[in-house]
Amino acid sequence: MLSVTKMNSRKLLFSTLTFIVAVLGLTAFVGFRHGIDTKDPYSQWTVYGGGSDNIKYSSLAQINTENVGKLKVAWEYSAGEASPTNTTDMKVNPLIINGVFYGLNPQLKLFALEAATGKVKWVYDPVSIPVQGKNTGRGPFGPSTKISRGLTYYRKGNDQRIFYTPGGGHMLYCVNALTGKLITSFGNNGRIDLHDDLDMENAHDLHISNTSPGIIYKDLIILGSRLSEVAASAPGHVRAYDVHTGKRKWIFHTIPHPGEAGYESWENPDAYKYVGGANVWGGFCLDEKRGLVFAGTGSATPDFYGGNRKGNNLYANSILALDAATGKLKWHYQTVHHDLWDYDHAAHPILVTVKKDNPDGRPRDVDAVVQVTKQGFIFMFNRETGEPIHPINEIPVPKSELAGEWTSPTQPVPTFFKPFVRQRLTEADLLREGIPDSSYQDILKRFRSYKTDNMWNPPSLQGTIQSPGWNGGAEWGGPTFDPTSGLMYINGNESPWIMKMDEVKKTAMVSKQTNLEAGELLYKTNCSGCHGQDRRGGEGNPALAANPSLLNISKKSNMSPGMKFDEPSFKSLITSGRNNMPPFSHLSAEQKTALASFILDLDELKKQPFKDSNINEEPEHFRSPYSFSGGMTGGGKFLTKEGYPAVAPPWGHLTAVDLNTGKEVWKQTIGDYPEMKAKGIHTGSENFGGSVVTAGGLVFIAATRDEKIRAFNKKTGELLWEADLPAAGIATPAVYEVNGKQFVVIACGGGGKQRTKSGDKYLAFALPDSVK
Repeated sequence: MLSVTKMNSRKLLFSTLTFIVAVLGLTAFVGFRHGIDTKDPYSQWTVYGGGSDNIKYSSLAQINTENVGKLKVAWEYSAGEASPTNTTDMKVNPLIINGVFYGLNPQLKLFALEAATGKVKWVYDPVSIPVQGKNTGRGPFGPSTKISRGLTYYRKGNDQRIFYTPGGGHMLYCVNALTGKLITSFGNNGRIDLHDDLDMENAHDLHISNTSPGIIYKDLIILGSRLSEVAASAPGHVRAYDVHTGKRKWIFHTIPHPGEAGYESWENPDAYKYVGGANVWGGFCLDEKRGLVFAGTGSATPDFYGGNRKGNNLYANSILALDAATGKLKWHYQTVHHDLWDYDHAAHPILVTVKKDNPDGRPRDVDAVVQVTKQGFIFMFNRETGEPIHPINEIPVPKSELAGEWTSPTQPVPTFFKPFVRQRLTEADLLREGIPDSSYQDILKRFRSYKTDNMWNPPSLQGTIQSPGWNGGAEWGGPTFDPTSGLMYINGNESPWIMKMDEVKKTAMVSKQTNLEAGELLYKTNCSGCHGQDRRGGEGNPALAANPSLLNISKKSNMSPGMKFDEPSFKSLITSGRNNMPPFSHLSAEQKTALASFILDLDELKKQPFKDSNINEEPEHFRSPYSFSGGMTGGGKFLTKEGYPAVAPPWGHLTAVDLNTGKEVWKQTIGDYPEMKAKGIHTGSENFGGSVVTAGGLVFIAATRDEKIRAFNKKTGELLWEADLPAAGIATPAVYEVNGKQFVVIACGGGGKQRTKSGDKYLAFALPDSVK
């Protein structure tokens, strides 16, 4: 017979073991995040966007509505490699894992810091070991496109890996998260080339990169891509690779091949051989329990004219639900048929749970996926079936007047949620307050010259107002969701653009031309849309503010600091692309020489006869009778003479929407122009980068050109705190805790489309130790 003491000891042991098993079971069910075990899956920041659902929610509440005004800079990290111009940016949403902070600097070096202090642990330079026999993108050594929004972390036991594509380059790197060294057993000496395994013959001749990180499912890393948007572009197929070997495990053809579902949505049976795009560049979300990965795809190429890709063009502009283990399509929904507006899905989808009434009137929980769009729509679907949670109508839309174009007769429009931005402008929407009457009369005259009566008006020779423009509405920062309240937060843009097309003469390229004449024509068809007819870019037209001047770049480059362009370096640049400029690898060597003679003003080349051995070899499907008009001929942003959006404010805002009721709860402008605010006009401004919502009752967001970070009351929208940053935080904050102390951190990179000064600092904010 056991003694009472022994019996109580056994009961205690049994109870303890039962408790441990229960906790472990709960942890495995709700808290397993790529090798990070935690009772609360929202208390850490181990995945881009906070977690696999990508809702950017933190359950930390040490910083709250009562004390947020006392936040101070806890530490800062400076890489010392900010660009001396405003041409680069740093859009990184960092990861914080086991007290280690992982991020990227403006030159795309990967670094690890002590998350509590900002002290450097190690730095990895991706150009220190060139890939043998291949161009990695930055000259012969590294990335040319210095955009990378985040990292992917994998852990299994002691095996901890960081995956990233430096600067949107075409190489996926695998780095030891503990040491900062390449894991050479992965791929080719620690890297894989994203041109490979794309099921396309000439993929290595085209631009392929990746600006948003992939996502981990078991032992797979699932990747999207960033592509050129010209006619000769790569397809945006989604791929999964083995995290240990780098071997491709599956591919989903976003432009279907013969025999695959969706192939019939393209009139030309050979479209899959030459059409590009339909890529996932905004990132993913993952339902780990169901084994489903969700993605929003971009438009098919080229933008603005689709006469050579007739049909609805699946799976461009679609929400995809894929089996994460196999890549098999579970369901899809196309939000734009045959896109002519560059209405690709810039924002990633998010996973939410909402209340939906049963037929008997009783509410039930529904697991859903939400996709917000550049047009300002909110789409919401059942995760498992793809059925819309609320009705979506197919409405008739105008037909294109451009020769050879094909227009879908209808487009889908959600019914439950009202758009969170204006979609059709009238004269009453034009900006009048705060500008001279002469400026108002100018925009009124121009407005009356454009097509304005329908948001689905296609591009035209006359010029079509697009509202919102192709910077959104929603942009790549994506929405934020609070699972405790059902509120979703969206930062949106309301700056209209003008889609104006120019006719391209069939006799454009002839052998009797000089290099100068051919170069001037090539400039008009390839470059003027961004840099203007006068080559002055944003210096000559506020509508092109994000693009540098190309004048005198042979003497002093304002595109690559410290570099002067000669013919070889210029041709290398346009072949590989840089920053926001896509590569023009489709141009022949002779065409690049002609373009160099015009842009660089090279006297020794300008008078030489233009001879292009490939002039008759351009495939018919790459020839377009129209080109997008930019700058001086009317295309680009619709702005006042002063450089303001030509519509009445707001121009940028943060909005809270109740996903259960569909109602807008509050809206606040963010990033007001100081000179307008001094007149009592709250404008907001274009903003890029997402927000974060916390259990402490706060929404944190930077994203604006005025170089500030802000905290709002998540229930009311009241501004509770703001702080100055050393450069604009064109990025999404991260929230984390170390040793019981909560931090909010933001990458301060500036530059980019905002054309603000560049920076290289990360700032971490926390409460002083004296604040309880």
